[in-house]
Amino acid sequence: MFSRRAALALLGLGLVGCAAPAQPASGAAGGYGQTLDAAGFAELVARPGVVVLDVRTPAEFAAGHLPDAVNIDVQAADFAERIGTLDPQATHAVYCRSGNRSQVALDTLRQAGFVDAHHLGGGIGAWQAAGGDVVR
Repeated sequence: MFSRRAALALLGLGLVGCAAPAQPASGAAGGYGQTLDAAGFAELVARPGVVVLDVRTPAEFAAGHLPDAVNIDVQAADFAERIGTLDPQATHAVYCRSGNRSQVALDTLRQAGFVDAHHLGGGIGAWQAAGGDVVR
């Protein structure tokens, strides 16, 4: 899980990482599959029980990822099988490099019965531009 202190600091500074306006982070409040800016994503990952899902390649993940993220490569042949190990009732915060692969992952998660998943518009680049923590 993302460091709550870092997420709150990001929120407190009011930093955003892409042009999209902040959206409600809760699937129950705003629907499935929202594209969130960095501030909205920070709010989401700061919530207890949210699974942070990095859908980039293992090499990209090793180069730097959000704290406590789970890496499941959306382009891997076993993506559908590997997401089967996740709780479809949990809230998932999904990101990639730019936001394209995370959108593909959201579609797959929805088809697999996941009920609450949202992604980071602009990907990890937007996250870092907004001052979000990345670990190796």
